[in-house]
Amino acid sequence: MAANEKTEKAVRAVLSKDPCAAGLYHDLSDGGRRKVLAMLDDRGLKSLTRLIGNAKKKNFTAAGERFIEIASGRIQTPVYLVDETLIEENMRVLRYVKDRTGCRVFHALKAYASFATFKTMSAHLDGVCASGLNEARLGYEEFGKEVHTFGAAHREEEIGQILKYSDSIIFNSFHQLEKYGERARKAGVDIGLRVNPGHAEVAEQMYNPCAPCSRLGIVSDEFTDRFPEYRGMVDGLHFHAMCEQGSDVLERILKSFEKLYGSFIRGLKWVNFGGGHHITRDDYDLERLIRTINTFRKKYGVQVHLEPGEASVYHAGVLISTVLDVVKNEMDIAIMDTSAEAHMPDVLLMPYRPAVMGSAIPGEKPYTYRLAGPSCLAGDIIGDYSFDKPLARGDRLVFADMALYSIVKNTTFNGIGLPDIAVVRQGGKVAVVRRFGYRDYRNRQS
Repeated sequence: MAANEKTEKAVRAVLSKDPCAAGLYHDLSDGGRRKVLAMLDDRGLKSLTRLIGNAKKKNFTAAGERFIEIASGRIQTPVYLVDETLIEENMRVLRYVKDRTGCRVFHALKAYASFATFKTMSAHLDGVCASGLNEARLGYEEFGKEVHTFGAAHREEEIGQILKYSDSIIFNSFHQLEKYGERARKAGVDIGLRVNPGHAEVAEQMYNPCAPCSRLGIVSDEFTDRFPEYRGMVDGLHFHAMCEQGSDVLERILKSFEKLYGSFIRGLKWVNFGGGHHITRDDYDLERLIRTINTFRKKYGVQVHLEPGEASVYHAGVLISTVLDVVKNEMDIAIMDTSAEAHMPDVLLMPYRPAVMGSAIPGEKPYTYRLAGPSCLAGDIIGDYSFDKPLARGDRLVFADMALYSIVKNTTFNGIGLPDIAVVRQGGKVAVVRRFGYRDYRNRQS
C-alpha cells in the first residue's frame, strides 16, 4: 500500500473511531504521522488521543495474564521481568506528544537504566538525561543519542569525562557555571541553569525539589541579580518540581515559573520542564499537556524538553517472587525470596504498598497474609494482602510496576542476591539478560 493510502486509511479510521486507528497511526513514518495530524481537526485529534489510550490500556491488560503465565512456569526467582512490548506502548504515547508539540523527550536514567531495552526506547526518544558521570557514560555508550546531564554539584576530577559524554550540562549554581562554563563551551556542550520554579505540590517533602531550604535550583532573587552577567553563556533553563503528577500540576508550576523567570526566557534555545510527569498513566490528561507545551513554545519561541523517567516504563515490568516459608505470629506471614529492603527499597522509603496480581486488601478475600522479606531487618515487610486461597510454600507471586526505581536502587544488604533481570521480547520469548551471583556481592565490599 502506498504511503498516501496508508495515511488516508489512518485518518478514516480515526474519524470512524475504529479501534485499529491507533495501530495504523503508530505504524506510519514520521512524515505520515505528521500528515495525519494535519488532516484532523480538534475533534479528530482528541478522538485519536482517546483511541491511542484505549489501545494501550487493552495491551497492558493482556500483558497481566502473560506475566502470571510466565510466573507459573520454570523461571528462576526472584526476577525482574520487563516486557518490551509494554515499553513500546509507553514509547508510542511519548512519541505522540512529540508529534503534536515538537517537544523533545529524554528518558531519565535515574528511574530505569536496564540497557537491554534501550534499542526499543531510542527508536522513539531523543536521548537520556543523566545525574552524573556514570549515567552520562551509560547513556552515551548504550542509548546512542543525546545525553543531558544535571548534577547538584560536579567534581573537578569528573567534569572532563562528563563533558565528553554529554551534549548538554545543567548547572545548579552560578559558582558551578563560573567554574566549568568555559570548559563546557569549548567542548561544544550546551549550557543550562536549574532554577527553583517557586511552586510544587509534592506531598512528601523528601521528594519535593521546592521544599523549604531545598538545595536544588537557583532561587529567583539570586537569579534575577546575577543572570544578566552570564546570559551570553546560557542556552536554557531547567526546572523540576513534580513527582508522579499530572498536567494540571504542570500548568500551575509553569504559572509560577513564568512569573519569576518569564522576562529572561526569550533569546534562550530551550526550557526543560524536568521529570515527574506521569504521561503514560491511563488517566493522564494528554490534551492538556499538549496544549500547555504548544502555548509555551509559541509565547517564548523556545524548544521544550521533557524528562520522564517513570513514564517510560510505567507498569511495564514486574518482580516475580517465591514463597519460601509461612509462619504464624498473630497472623499468617509469608516469607518471600525477595526483600523490600534490598530489592524494592521505595516500598520502605516512600513508603507504599505495591500491588500483587490476584490479591486484594487485607480481609477482602478469605485468606490474609503479611508478605515479608528474608533479611534480618525486622521492618523488611512488603505489606498485607488477601488471597482467594491459602498461600503455600513454593507459590509464585507477581509484584506489579517494578521496573521503575527498583532495579536502579537495589542492594545486596545481608548478602542477599540480586534478582535476575529478564526481558519479554517482541513475540513473547523470555530472555534472561543478567544473572547475579557471589562476585557481585563480594566486589561491592572491597
